[in-house]
Amino acid sequence: MAAIISCHYCSSLPSSKLFTPKIPTNHFRFPFSQNNLLSRRFGPRCSAQNPHQKDRRLFSLKECAISTVLAVGLLTGVPALDWSANAYAASPVFPDLSVLISGPPIKDPGALLRYALPIDNKAIREVQKPLEDITDSLKVAGVKALDSVERNLKQASRALKQGKTLILSGLAESKKERGIELLDKLEAGMDELQQIVEDRNRDAVAPKQKELLQYVGSVEEDMVDGFPYEVPEEYRNMPLLKGRATVEMKVKVKDNPNLDECVFRIVLDGYNAPVTSGNFIDLVERHFYDGMEIQRADGFVVQTGDPEGPAEGFIDPSTEKTRTIPLEIMMEGEKAPFYGATLEELGLYKAQTRLPFNAFGTMAMARDEFEDNSASSQIFWLLKESELTPSNANILDGRYAVFGYVTENEDYLADVKVGDVIESIQVVAGLDNLVNPSYKIAG
Repeated sequence: MAAIISCHYCSSLPSSKLFTPKIPTNHFRFPFSQNNLLSRRFGPRCSAQNPHQKDRRLFSLKECAISTVLAVGLLTGVPALDWSANAYAASPVFPDLSVLISGPPIKDPGALLRYALPIDNKAIREVQKPLEDITDSLKVAGVKALDSVERNLKQASRALKQGKTLILSGLAESKKERGIELLDKLEAGMDELQQIVEDRNRDAVAPKQKELLQYVGSVEEDMVDGFPYEVPEEYRNMPLLKGRATVEMKVKVKDNPNLDECVFRIVLDGYNAPVTSGNFIDLVERHFYDGMEIQRADGFVVQTGDPEGPAEGFIDPSTEKTRTIPLEIMMEGEKAPFYGATLEELGLYKAQTRLPFNAFGTMAMARDEFEDNSASSQIFWLLKESELTPSNANILDGRYAVFGYVTENEDYLADVKVGDVIESIQVVAGLDNLVNPSYKIAG
């Protein structure tokens, strides 16, 4: 049954159901109804409603002092709203304030994926960082930005020259030849970027930066030699993605004169979420999502994965039971993920997740609020327009399993509506990293 909330600042407004039927209301442990509070406050991108949600009504934040709510939450660490009696009333809503303001977050999905690789090579990171910083340099208006870009470039070039030997020594033995080729391309590309700066061609900087960072990312991937840890024995026979994979999701968009269909490219990170990513890839290979409608699109998240019928997840034909997977969270500084508990439940309130909810199009598993190991097939993408989800310090990190990022056309997720159809999801790279593929066994 859908949970009901009431707002102390909006007591005259009607309460509202949080989620669509068959998607349990407690899939997200939120102190606020994001469906309603956020979609109206920050401007819904998608106006269509799920036809099954006939009784869903929206709050109007014009009459609700959300700033007061946020202030109370930040200062007291407890919810300022009277929400579902089933929820954890004593749970901290926000992490420690010092974490919240600890520094500028990384929001680019490509950068997040690069930094999430399980490598320990300071030399390549010293090349990477100034190249990543070009993004901030370009925030300066006009050609003045090029002076900062040039400083970034000189720093990266110097780091590459001084650290090349250490970078090469960090490559997996079987990948050194390709690594040398990539570093040569990186050096040549830096020279080309220097010429772009000297020509004061500001518009050409970002595309060249992207190219250089792709070389850096490829070198870093070639530093990973095998899978870095053992998955716990109880999950070892499940479909596991031991590495990374890329999928393309084609969505047919209805009733949008500006967009007919869109292909989203998604990188799945099995290094940090092998069970979660493996489960998803296995379902993709079964064509589980093909032809499925988008079931939630409210300006806060886009969600799908609830099959037709009474089941709320994937029914494994070999067992005729719902296949569920454990909550899987990789924390910074750890060599393997935590399983079966949120970081909050583990008392790790200040811990940083390796795959944070930082980027527009962050991909994660929906689950039952009170059952950490209840995820099955329902997935969601965060649209990241909320003051309630500040990067690096929000109410999602450490509670829901992130396992990938949309890396191409992510902005178009905001145009996806309930009822739009996933025509297909196809693995375009990395399928050989999937082990124990159940789709080959059970069909």
